Amino acid sequence: MPQDQATVTKDPLLQPLTIKGLTLRNRIISTAHACGLEKDGFPQEAYQAYHVEKARGGIGLSMFGGSSNVDIDSPNIFRQLDVGTDEIIPHFRRFADRMHAEGAALMCQITHLGRRGDPYAQDWLPPIGPSPIRETLHRGIPREMDEHDIARVVRAYGQAARRCEEGGLDGIETLAAGHLIGQFLSPKTNKRTDRFGGSLENRIRFALMVHEEIRRNVSDGFVVGMRYVIDEGVDGELSAEECVAAAQILEREGSVDFFNALFGSMDTSRSLSEEVFPGMDTPSAPWVGAVGRFKRQVGLPVFHAARLSDLASARFAVAEGHVDLAGLTRPQIADPHMVAKLMRGEPERVRPCVGAGHCQGPNRPKCLHNAATGRETTIGHDIAKAPERRKAVVVGAGPAGLEAARILGLRGHEVRIFDAAARPGGQVILAANDWRRDLIAIVDWRIAELRALGIEVECNRFVEPSDIREMDPDLALLATGGLPQTEFGPGDDLVLSAWDIVGRQVPPAAEILVWDNTGRHPALLAAHMAKSEGAEVQLATIDTNIGQDLVYPETFRWQKEFAKLGLKPDGNLRLTAVRREGNRLEATLVNELTHGVERRLVDQVVVEMGTVPMDDLFADLREEASNDGVTDIHALRDGLRQPTRGPGYELHRIGDAQSSRNIHAAIYDAVRLCRTA
Repeated sequence: MPQDQATVTKDPLLQPLTIKGLTLRNRIISTAHACGLEKDGFPQEAYQAYHVEKARGGIGLSMFGGSSNVDIDSPNIFRQLDVGTDEIIPHFRRFADRMHAEGAALMCQITHLGRRGDPYAQDWLPPIGPSPIRETLHRGIPREMDEHDIARVVRAYGQAARRCEEGGLDGIETLAAGHLIGQFLSPKTNKRTDRFGGSLENRIRFALMVHEEIRRNVSDGFVVGMRYVIDEGVDGELSAEECVAAAQILEREGSVDFFNALFGSMDTSRSLSEEVFPGMDTPSAPWVGAVGRFKRQVGLPVFHAARLSDLASARFAVAEGHVDLAGLTRPQIADPHMVAKLMRGEPERVRPCVGAGHCQGPNRPKCLHNAATGRETTIGHDIAKAPERRKAVVVGAGPAGLEAARILGLRGHEVRIFDAAARPGGQVILAANDWRRDLIAIVDWRIAELRALGIEVECNRFVEPSDIREMDPDLALLATGGLPQTEFGPGDDLVLSAWDIVGRQVPPAAEILVWDNTGRHPALLAAHMAKSEGAEVQLATIDTNIGQDLVYPETFRWQKEFAKLGLKPDGNLRLTAVRREGNRLEATLVNELTHGVERRLVDQVVVEMGTVPMDDLFADLREEASNDGVTDIHALRDGLRQPTRGPGYELHRIGDAQSSRNIHAAIYDAVRLCRTA
């Protein structure tokens, strides 16, 4: 139910905040991240449109340019911006004008990667650092900086800041944690014995020099902050107490106007996944208490973003005085209009961030269940009403079918959606298990949105061709999904699918072999469930290691889960045959590296090979469809309406009814087909 306007007006998240002379319209920000949309190292049209959408959606401040590089020995290794050249200034000016026109402030993060640089990227320059200590995650071994290096990098920071102000930005932040400023600050990475090492006063000297140079190159009104570590966590050596002491020095010297607080180290997959960018396996707002303790010991505004996964957790953080600005970065990837919905008194309409980490993978910033994010220049977030009302039937209520019905409803069409199961959700019902339980919000949000449109999912309905003919639709969309593929060779009739175990159709036996041929979640879920229930589990995969089709936070979590269980996966193995051996099963596996053959005797063999489409209904309907069931892929790609070919209804397949893929692909199928239907 929408909130009354008085309640909305008093919301702590909607109160303004002034930093120096800059007034932000509310307490919600998007923190800096390398969104993957830069072009030639600059924030061009796609990059800007991605952030402008958040400004239209009501954001107070967008901090862009995650890890923007100030000099060439801080190379572009994950699609950062290049703030080391004046060529970026015109892009900044256009960007700032567009954001300011929508009422939002705009700042850029500038940094030098230091030892995180890649010696084989960009200009093939060696990484540099305070000491020659290798970083585990990025793998470079830095050259120890001398006084000439330090002076050059300090100047580069100052020039980068100048470019940001000349580009019309409202401010900047430097990045201390894990990057060069933080590498000097931390005793873990700084073993120097000169004036830059040893005592805290020496280790913070580089940060003070950088910020003094920045101040020298910008006006007094330009806002300068720091993305700052408040505790390096279990992998670090910089304690919370030293972090506070260093922050107090920076504040006393007038180096910064705000702190953007983060927790943990940045030099391992574990620390990134669990501390810096915690995901769905982590409780909401895990570091807010620590940030609040830090805030109470400094006198400057404090920002924070780490698993502030919804408006409620952000509101708590602000209302309790733990933070001044709440970074809802990934939630705004899921819904860039969340602030506008809050201002309208409709927070329940916000598309939830489920913390899956899809937006952190190679296809970033694409949200697992918002296909428009990162595609603002092609499909966009707004759905226009159709010029004429059509009758549409959607068969299947998994992610693809639910999204199709939602988009068609927004278009103003008459929509009916059916599912043979007792509840909507498709494979997500199986996937939303244990640490991935938050995935169910993908389904729940769409059901709520459909109800707001007056559309109810009709469950326990097995749709026959005669049902489609009787409904006489203009458009029939088949989102019927797929069935597990298990046909690998001799003995495939003896195996179970991962779905059988995950869906608890079959209990795990005493000794079980799980073979993974996709690098996705189902085999890992099955192995984990069986092992947790007491089975002896062998996990074999066709790939070198597990989770090859997943984003790094997911892969890390599975590796950790199996390490806790004592389950060691075997890689590079292909299942070629299964046969009965008494009352047990003998599985034959071929090593992909050596072509050696091994045989394993177990009670059950479980395979994961993706799905094959359930296409019986499609085969029965396509002959009477106006388009013979053909989706014009060029029109689909170009955002055009599917061509009309003759009398009868249009028939299309979406999601796994076409091919076994992930949730994002299924939802993208639905969005780009239905937004023009």
